[in-house]
Amino acid sequence: MNWRKIKCYVEKEMDILGVQRGAGEPAMVLMADKGHYMGGAFVTFKADKRQALWNRIHRQGGAPPPRGLKKQKAEWLKPGLVGRVKILKGEEMLRHASLKDFREDE
Repeated sequence: MNWRKIKCYVEKEMDILGVQRGAGEPAMVLMADKGHYMGGAFVTFKADKRQALWNRIHRQGGAPPPRGLKKQKAEWLKPGLVGRVKILKGEEMLRHASLKDFREDE
C-alpha cells in the first residue's frame, strides 16, 4: 500500500520581535503572536526587499530583549513591525516558517 505525506501550510500575520543574523548563516526574524513568542522564520527575500527590511530594522532596533528571551546574536526591535509568515499548519510553535512580507503596524 502506498501513501504520500503532504505538508499543509497557512499564512498568518505576527509581530516581529527581533532578528538573528550572522556571517554564513541564514537570517531569521523572531516572531510573537498576541504577546507570546512563537519562534523564528527564515528571511528568503531577494536583495532589494531584504535591504528594505534591514533598513526598517535599523530604524526600530535597540529595544531591550523581551522578558524571558535571551537569544544570543539577536537584535531586538521596538514594537510596530508586522510580518506575514508561512507556517506548517497545526503546530503550536513556528515550524518550517518563512517570512513572506512585512509592514508597519497601523
